[in-house]
Amino acid sequence: MVVRIEDLRKSFGDNEVLRGIDLDVHRGEVVVILGPSGSGKSTLLRCVNLLEKPTGGRIFFEDTEITAKKTDINKVRAKVGMVFQNFNLFPHLTAKKNVMLAQQKVLHRNADEAARIAVEQLEKVGLGERIDYKPSELSGGQQQRVAIARALAMDPHVMLFDEATSALDPELVRDVLGVMKSLAKGGMTMIVVTHEMGFARDVADRVIFMDGGFIVEQGTPEDVFDHPKSDRTKDFLGHIS
Repeated sequence: MVVRIEDLRKSFGDNEVLRGIDLDVHRGEVVVILGPSGSGKSTLLRCVNLLEKPTGGRIFFEDTEITAKKTDINKVRAKVGMVFQNFNLFPHLTAKKNVMLAQQKVLHRNADEAARIAVEQLEKVGLGERIDYKPSELSGGQQQRVAIARALAMDPHVMLFDEATSALDPELVRDVLGVMKSLAKGGMTMIVVTHEMGFARDVADRVIFMDGGFIVEQGTPEDVFDHPKSDRTKDFLGHIS
Protein backbone atom coordinates (compact mmCIF):
# COMPACT_ATOMS: atom_id res chain seq x y z
CA MET A 1 0.00 0.00 0.00
CA VAL A 2 1.37 3.42 -0.95
CA VAL A 3 -1.63 5.60 -0.04
CA ARG A 4 -4.49 4.73 2.31
CA ILE A 5 -7.34 7.18 2.93
CA GLU A 6 -9.89 6.59 5.67
CA ASP A 7 -13.14 8.57 6.04
CA LEU A 8 -11.58 11.71 4.54
CA ARG A 9 -13.63 14.85 4.98
CA LYS A 10 -12.93 18.40 3.88
CA SER A 11 -15.04 21.50 4.29
CA PHE A 12 -14.52 25.08 3.20
CA GLY A 13 -16.74 26.97 5.61
CA ASP A 14 -20.22 25.49 5.25
CA ASN A 15 -19.35 23.81 1.96
CA GLU A 16 -18.57 20.13 2.54
CA VAL A 17 -16.41 19.15 -0.44
CA LEU A 18 -15.34 15.65 0.65
CA ARG A 19 -17.86 13.56 2.57
CA GLY A 20 -16.14 10.46 3.84
CA ILE A 21 -13.72 9.13 1.22
CA ASP A 22 -12.11 5.69 1.62
CA LEU A 23 -9.42 4.83 -0.90
CA ASP A 24 -6.37 2.54 -1.11
CA VAL A 25 -3.70 2.88 -3.79
CA HIS A 26 -1.19 0.07 -4.24
CA ARG A 27 2.39 0.26 -5.46
CA GLY A 28 2.57 0.39 -9.26
CA GLU A 29 -1.15 1.08 -9.61
CA VAL A 30 -2.54 3.82 -11.87
CA VAL A 31 -5.74 5.27 -10.42
CA VAL A 32 -7.65 7.78 -12.55
CA ILE A 33 -10.27 10.00 -10.90
CA LEU A 34 -13.12 11.35 -13.02
CA GLY A 35 -16.05 13.56 -12.19
CA PRO A 36 -17.78 16.85 -12.92
CA SER A 37 -16.40 20.19 -11.76
CA GLY A 38 -16.99 20.63 -8.04
CA SER A 39 -17.10 16.91 -7.32
CA GLY A 40 -14.10 17.11 -4.97
CA LYS A 41 -11.58 15.23 -7.08
CA SER A 42 -8.84 17.91 -7.07
CA THR A 43 -9.39 18.57 -3.37
CA LEU A 44 -8.94 14.85 -2.72
CA LEU A 45 -5.67 14.87 -4.64
CA ARG A 46 -4.39 17.94 -2.77
CA CYS A 47 -5.18 16.31 0.56
CA VAL A 48 -2.86 13.39 -0.27
CA ASN A 49 0.18 15.58 0.44
CA LEU A 50 -1.66 17.99 2.74
CA LEU A 51 -1.70 20.93 0.36
CA GLU A 52 -5.25 20.98 1.71
CA LYS A 53 -5.61 20.08 5.37
CA PRO A 54 -8.46 17.59 5.93
CA THR A 55 -11.33 18.49 8.22
CA GLY A 56 -11.57 14.86 9.35
CA GLY A 57 -10.35 11.37 8.64
CA ARG A 58 -6.86 9.93 8.26
CA ILE A 59 -4.36 9.62 5.41
CA PHE A 60 -1.43 7.20 5.39
CA PHE A 61 1.55 7.38 3.04
CA GLU A 62 3.36 4.05 3.07
CA ASP A 63 3.78 3.38 6.82
CA THR A 64 3.28 6.96 8.01
CA GLU A 65 0.04 8.64 9.04
CA ILE A 66 0.57 12.05 7.48
CA THR A 67 -2.47 13.51 9.23
CA ALA A 68 -0.85 12.85 12.63
CA LYS A 69 0.43 16.03 14.31
CA LYS A 70 3.94 14.67 14.83
CA THR A 71 4.52 13.84 11.15
CA ASP A 72 7.17 15.83 9.28
CA ILE A 73 5.07 16.55 6.21
CA ASN A 74 8.00 18.05 4.27
CA LYS A 75 9.83 14.73 4.56
CA VAL A 76 6.76 12.97 3.15
CA ARG A 77 6.26 15.52 0.37
CA ALA A 78 9.80 14.85 -0.85
CA LYS A 79 8.53 11.39 -1.90
CA VAL A 80 5.34 12.65 -3.54
CA GLY A 81 5.61 14.23 -6.97
CA MET A 82 2.83 16.56 -8.00
CA VAL A 83 2.06 18.11 -11.38
CA PHE A 84 -0.54 20.88 -11.50
CA GLN A 85 -2.64 22.48 -14.22
CA ASN A 86 -0.26 25.41 -14.21
CA PHE A 87 3.39 24.66 -14.70
CA ASN A 88 4.80 26.75 -11.80
CA LEU A 89 8.22 27.09 -13.39
CA PHE A 90 10.64 29.86 -12.46
CA PRO A 91 10.63 32.12 -15.54
CA HIS A 92 14.22 33.33 -15.09
CA LEU A 93 15.69 29.80 -14.93
CA THR A 94 16.40 27.39 -17.78
CA ALA A 95 14.62 24.04 -17.96
CA LYS A 96 17.69 22.35 -16.51
CA LYS A 97 17.97 24.77 -13.60
CA ASN A 98 14.24 24.48 -12.89
CA VAL A 99 14.72 20.71 -12.55
CA MET A 100 17.90 21.12 -10.48
CA LEU A 101 16.58 23.55 -7.88
CA ALA A 102 14.40 21.32 -5.67
CA GLN A 103 16.99 18.55 -5.83
CA GLN A 104 19.56 20.90 -4.33
CA LYS A 105 17.25 22.58 -1.82
CA VAL A 106 15.30 19.55 -0.59
CA LEU A 107 17.49 16.52 -1.29
CA HIS A 108 20.77 18.44 -0.82
CA ARG A 109 22.32 17.04 -3.98
CA ASN A 110 25.42 18.84 -5.21
CA ALA A 111 25.24 20.85 -8.42
CA ASP A 112 26.94 18.23 -10.59
CA GLU A 113 24.65 15.42 -9.48
CA ALA A 114 21.54 17.60 -9.73
CA ALA A 115 22.54 18.69 -13.24
CA ARG A 116 23.18 15.09 -14.35
CA ILE A 117 19.78 13.96 -13.08
CA ALA A 118 18.05 17.03 -14.55
CA VAL A 119 19.45 16.29 -18.02
CA GLU A 120 18.54 12.61 -17.66
CA GLN A 121 14.94 13.40 -16.75
CA LEU A 122 14.54 16.09 -19.41
CA GLU A 123 15.76 13.62 -22.00
CA LYS A 124 13.25 11.08 -20.68
CA VAL A 125 10.38 13.52 -21.36
CA GLY A 126 11.72 14.37 -24.82
CA LEU A 127 13.36 17.71 -24.05
CA GLY A 128 17.04 16.81 -24.28
CA GLU A 129 17.60 19.49 -26.92
CA ARG A 130 15.90 22.21 -24.89
CA ILE A 131 17.61 21.92 -21.51
CA ASP A 132 18.96 25.48 -21.75
CA TYR A 133 15.68 27.08 -22.85
CA LYS A 134 13.74 29.30 -20.46
CA PRO A 135 9.98 28.76 -20.00
CA SER A 136 9.12 31.69 -22.29
CA GLU A 137 10.97 29.89 -25.10
CA LEU A 138 8.95 26.68 -24.65
CA SER A 139 5.41 25.73 -25.63
CA GLY A 140 2.85 24.98 -22.95
CA GLY A 141 3.24 21.25 -23.53
CA GLN A 142 7.00 21.53 -23.23
CA GLN A 143 6.68 23.53 -20.02
CA GLN A 144 4.42 20.85 -18.57
CA ARG A 145 6.97 18.20 -19.50
CA VAL A 146 9.63 20.22 -17.65
CA ALA A 147 7.31 20.19 -14.63
CA ILE A 148 7.00 16.40 -14.91
CA ALA A 149 10.79 16.05 -15.21
CA ARG A 150 11.20 18.24 -12.11
CA ALA A 151 8.89 15.96 -10.13
CA LEU A 152 10.59 12.79 -11.39
CA ALA A 153 14.03 14.12 -10.46
CA MET A 154 12.99 13.91 -6.81
CA ASP A 155 12.68 10.09 -7.03
CA PRO A 156 9.00 10.11 -5.99
CA HIS A 157 7.24 7.01 -4.69
CA VAL A 158 3.95 8.26 -6.16
CA MET A 159 3.04 10.86 -8.78
CA LEU A 160 -0.08 13.02 -8.50
CA PHE A 161 -1.44 14.70 -11.64
CA ASP A 162 -4.11 17.38 -11.19
CA GLU A 163 -5.65 18.09 -14.61
CA ALA A 164 -2.13 18.21 -16.06
CA THR A 165 -3.37 18.77 -19.63
CA SER A 166 -6.37 21.04 -19.07
CA ALA A 167 -4.43 24.30 -19.61
CA LEU A 168 -2.93 23.09 -22.89
CA ASP A 169 -4.02 23.62 -26.46
CA PRO A 170 -5.46 20.36 -27.85
CA GLU A 171 -2.51 19.70 -30.16
CA LEU A 172 -0.10 19.85 -27.19
CA VAL A 173 -2.02 17.40 -25.02
CA ARG A 174 -0.79 14.29 -26.84
CA ASP A 175 2.87 14.73 -25.94
CA VAL A 176 2.16 15.22 -22.23
CA LEU A 177 -0.18 12.22 -22.16
CA GLY A 178 2.52 10.24 -23.93
CA VAL A 179 4.97 10.97 -21.11
CA MET A 180 2.35 9.99 -18.53
CA LYS A 181 1.64 6.73 -20.37
CA SER A 182 5.34 5.85 -20.44
CA LEU A 183 5.55 6.47 -16.68
CA ALA A 184 2.61 4.15 -16.12
CA LYS A 185 4.21 1.44 -18.26
CA GLY A 186 7.40 1.86 -16.24
CA GLY A 187 5.56 0.95 -13.03
CA MET A 188 5.16 4.39 -11.46
CA THR A 189 2.37 4.63 -8.88
CA MET A 190 0.06 7.37 -10.15
CA ILE A 191 -3.12 9.12 -9.06
CA VAL A 192 -4.49 11.16 -11.95
CA VAL A 193 -7.36 13.65 -12.01
CA THR A 194 -8.28 14.19 -15.65
CA HIS A 195 -11.02 14.66 -18.23
CA GLU A 196 -9.02 12.65 -20.79
CA MET A 197 -11.26 9.62 -21.18
CA GLY A 198 -9.02 7.91 -23.71
CA PHE A 199 -6.11 8.08 -21.28
CA ALA A 200 -8.28 6.69 -18.49
CA ARG A 201 -9.47 3.81 -20.65
CA ASP A 202 -6.00 2.95 -21.99
CA VAL A 203 -3.78 3.43 -18.94
CA ALA A 204 -5.76 3.16 -15.69
CA ASP A 205 -5.76 0.04 -13.57
CA ARG A 206 -8.73 1.51 -11.73
CA VAL A 207 -11.15 4.31 -12.58
CA ILE A 208 -12.96 6.23 -9.85
CA PHE A 209 -16.00 8.38 -10.52
CA MET A 210 -16.70 11.12 -7.96
CA ASP A 211 -19.69 13.37 -7.53
CA GLY A 212 -20.88 15.56 -4.68
CA GLY A 213 -17.90 14.72 -2.48
CA PHE A 214 -18.45 10.96 -2.67
CA ILE A 215 -16.91 8.10 -4.60
CA VAL A 216 -19.95 7.03 -6.58
CA GLU A 217 -18.39 4.14 -8.46
CA GLN A 218 -15.02 2.51 -9.09
CA GLY A 219 -13.65 -0.41 -11.03
CA THR A 220 -11.60 -1.34 -14.05
CA PRO A 221 -11.92 0.93 -17.09
CA GLU A 222 -14.12 -1.71 -18.70
CA ASP A 223 -16.35 -1.85 -15.61
CA VAL A 224 -16.85 1.91 -15.38
CA PHE A 225 -16.96 2.87 -19.06
CA ASP A 226 -18.73 -0.13 -20.55
CA HIS A 227 -20.83 -1.42 -17.64
CA PRO A 228 -21.47 1.48 -15.23
CA LYS A 229 -23.78 0.56 -12.35
CA SER A 230 -24.73 4.02 -11.09
CA ASP A 231 -27.23 6.16 -12.95
CA ARG A 232 -25.09 9.19 -12.11
CA THR A 233 -22.06 7.59 -13.75
CA LYS A 234 -24.13 6.68 -16.81
CA ASP A 235 -25.41 10.26 -17.06
CA PHE A 236 -21.89 11.74 -16.76
CA LEU A 237 -20.41 9.43 -19.37
CA GLY A 238 -23.39 10.01 -21.65
CA HIS A 239 -22.72 13.75 -21.68
CA ILE A 240 -19.03 13.46 -22.53
CA SER A 241 -19.11 10.61 -25.06
